[in-house]
Amino acid sequence: MPTGTSPTRTAPGRVPVPPPAPGSRSAAAVLAIACAAQFMVILDVSIVNVALPSMRAELHLSGAGQQWIVNAYTLGFAGLLLLGGRMADLIGTRRAFLGGLTVFTLASLAGGFATNGAWLIGARAAQGVGGAVLAPATLTLIMTTFTEPAARTRAMGAWSAVMAAGGAAGAVVGGVLTQYAGWRWVLFVNVPLGAVLLAAALVCVRAGAVREGGLRRLDLPGAVTVTAGLTSLVYGIIASETHGWGSLAVWGPVAAAVVLLAAFVAVEARAAHPLVPLAIFRRRTLATANMVVVAISAAMFSMWFLLSLYLQQALGYSAVRAGLCFLPGSLAIIVASRIATRLLGRTGARPLLLTGLALSTAGFAWLSLVGGHGSYATDVVAPFVLAAFGTGLATMPTTVTATSGTAPGEAGLASGLVNTSRQVGGALGLALLGTIASHTTAARLAAHPGDVREALAAGYGRGLLVAAVCTAVAALIGLALPRRRPAS
Repeated sequence: MPTGTSPTRTAPGRVPVPPPAPGSRSAAAVLAIACAAQFMVILDVSIVNVALPSMRAELHLSGAGQQWIVNAYTLGFAGLLLLGGRMADLIGTRRAFLGGLTVFTLASLAGGFATNGAWLIGARAAQGVGGAVLAPATLTLIMTTFTEPAARTRAMGAWSAVMAAGGAAGAVVGGVLTQYAGWRWVLFVNVPLGAVLLAAALVCVRAGAVREGGLRRLDLPGAVTVTAGLTSLVYGIIASETHGWGSLAVWGPVAAAVVLLAAFVAVEARAAHPLVPLAIFRRRTLATANMVVVAISAAMFSMWFLLSLYLQQALGYSAVRAGLCFLPGSLAIIVASRIATRLLGRTGARPLLLTGLALSTAGFAWLSLVGGHGSYATDVVAPFVLAAFGTGLATMPTTVTATSGTAPGEAGLASGLVNTSRQVGGALGLALLGTIASHTTAARLAAHPGDVREALAAGYGRGLLVAAVCTAVAALIGLALPRRRPAS
């Protein structure tokens, strides 16, 4: 929210709220809280990856079950992010932030005590629900606090860098926690951090005006149809791992997904207060940027998953060693995000986006050459850093483009769309690329049953090659972005 000393104004139809506590208007404090919360939410997308073999052994998970540990979170996150974004607009950013953070923290605590796969998957889905409300609230906090263009760009740069670092650092943190404290701590770690953030937000985040009847304006039918549709689509893709692409167990859920997503569009076209006003997609920059985000995320989410399994299952690395192998990529993303922040004002978004995607495509293609008897130093680190650097360079300008020129009342919607695109891309990419990897490994084992490591490497390599195709497609889509600099 804008800083200053003027009294709170109440718009017609809104309920006034008490003035904030002393010190609650500090922009630096709000930025720190928003970035820390976003780090925690994004961290949980990847923190479980290195822990998956340990989870699988203790909870007796199947290969598909491993994917659901990741996808239950991303689907709960993706399907309800748009609803979460509207909640920030309608009931107030502070309330949305505190509510989402509370659900996320309690779900993390529950997941840490899981005794079977269904319990853990349910807790991960509940984490996603909390994150769906929390994540857009963090971006809305920044957009409404930093109203001056240069300050907003710097704040967005910090937010993007922290977001990118959260996804990258998850593997490192997850590896250390899994090996030295047990896999349950990849969930328990959120509890103290969530408690600290709750206390800080109560003091530092200003309570803004709240719309009367805000909850009645929430489009629950839209949220239900889009969440069920995305879940059904991902379920169908993952089911192909065990049933084959021609099976009714695959095409049944996919057909249901088509019907549900069509129903979502119909609901939005008729709703008095739609979750997503369809007219917003007439904005070329917003629609294009979100498509780019989907393609980038499909590649990046899959890379963390596939590399985690490659390092542990094909190369035989321990959890902590595999986690530490992701550190160079984490640093590359952070450096690239900072470079993008400095250059955005001079070059505009399009050149940075296209350059980053070209680098990441080359990195993924190179990374797809991994072998079962290779090593991290010779086969992984250089292409991994290249792919991570390119993605970091492309992420920040894409986010700025997708949210620029947004009216204050649509800030939550725009940020929710960006985050939804990221999670939808990640969930679909992981389901598709993970399934392709499994099919390739199975075919290789059928032909050469004696070399499991090479079969695993062949599967992971095929998935990474498809990741390169995803970023190449993202670059082609990015050509449609305007050449002019984005408005701040």
